[in-house]
Amino acid sequence: MRKIILALSMAFTVLFSGCQSNPQDWSTVHMDNELIDLQLVPEIGGRVLQYKLGDYGFFLVNEDLYGKKPPVSGVGPDDAWLNYGGDKLWLAPQGWDNDQQWPGPPDPVLDGQPYAMETIGPKEIRLTSRKDQRSGVQLSRVIKMYDGTSRVDIAATMKNIDTKSRRWGIWGHTQFNAGNRHGKGHNENYWAYCPLNKNSIFPKGYSVQYGLVNNMSFKPDYDNSMMKVHYQRRVGKIGIDSPAGWVATVDATDGYVFVHRFEYEPGKPYPDNSSVEIWMNGLGEFVAWGRVNKMPEDIKDNPYNFESEVISPYANLKPGEEYTYKYKWYTAKIPTGTGVRDCSDVGVVCEDLAAVRNGKSLKITGKFGVFYEGSLSIHYADSDGKNIHAETIIPKVSPLKEIVLPNTIQAIDNTSSVSLNLYDKTGRDLGQLARVSL
Repeated sequence: MRKIILALSMAFTVLFSGCQSNPQDWSTVHMDNELIDLQLVPEIGGRVLQYKLGDYGFFLVNEDLYGKKPPVSGVGPDDAWLNYGGDKLWLAPQGWDNDQQWPGPPDPVLDGQPYAMETIGPKEIRLTSRKDQRSGVQLSRVIKMYDGTSRVDIAATMKNIDTKSRRWGIWGHTQFNAGNRHGKGHNENYWAYCPLNKNSIFPKGYSVQYGLVNNMSFKPDYDNSMMKVHYQRRVGKIGIDSPAGWVATVDATDGYVFVHRFEYEPGKPYPDNSSVEIWMNGLGEFVAWGRVNKMPEDIKDNPYNFESEVISPYANLKPGEEYTYKYKWYTAKIPTGTGVRDCSDVGVVCEDLAAVRNGKSLKITGKFGVFYEGSLSIHYADSDGKNIHAETIIPKVSPLKEIVLPNTIQAIDNTSSVSLNLYDKTGRDLGQLARVSL
């Protein structure tokens, strides 16, 4: 995707709380640190239009609509959806059968009309929708970033503004650019990874919601309890009742990962019985709005769009009540050609950690991406799990650089396992990236 150039309509820049606003046809706000940049556009449904790690932009952006203010109605001609791209909040479940389902997009209020913006702390902004009489709710979210990390915290809140009870789930909806950044067509090595539920409500561990049931893009790996989705320009959507609390979207061509992390709440009902949903634009047909829809070949009407979506449990709200759904974004550079085997709050495992003893040394191998700047250490533990030694093996790591071992380290007597731990720039142990028994 081309680099977004912001055309200034006034000869000054406004700075506030680590954020930058550039006046133009619409008002763009940037939140950034030394690693990442978020482009917020309150006027188009409170979107985070782009997330960049270094120079790499993850989100799909509709260049034909870029910089154009939406009409007062919040929808296009003939009530068409103005699909700007980026990330936004919607309501779940989606559907067109009754008033208990959200019939968007389009949604003239929650998706199309301006959100109010307020700065509530350093690098912390709240975006609030107008009151939507159709759904009976008002949406808002607090977006917060931190120094030295690609982490972004999202606290999405739904408030009942109606005179009767309302029941909805909050839907964090992210559109990714799955186009080929080095030529024409789609990125042939674009994937999503999400752990399957071993006790899934779905017979196959996932539910096909749109498109062909036998879509070859859906590649469940039951041996490793992992749902893999490979973008192949075929339209389709699945839902997964994943309890693991993460889903990773991977550009394996250039080596980048975007992770949604959330807290799964077992025992609570979820819209579509799913905590994660994945949609792919592409060729083919799907049923919605009570009809069969054939996807066009023109990429302007059918862009290379790959969606990773996280959904909250249902919230039953009485008039005036609120519910907040919290989740996080993380990104990292990873080795090209790899996927994601595991994920934590500190990074992703792309190739499992392995250790082979050779006399007085250990050869360790593995491939990883990390979410924080800092250092990487090896921890030795005995058979009781007690740490007996630790030492730094990579003094400087960053989300901007993939980690590829092998390293050779000293073998220490009575060691039963070794682990990789990530430390931040102050020397604080952030947690374990990977572990292997000897």
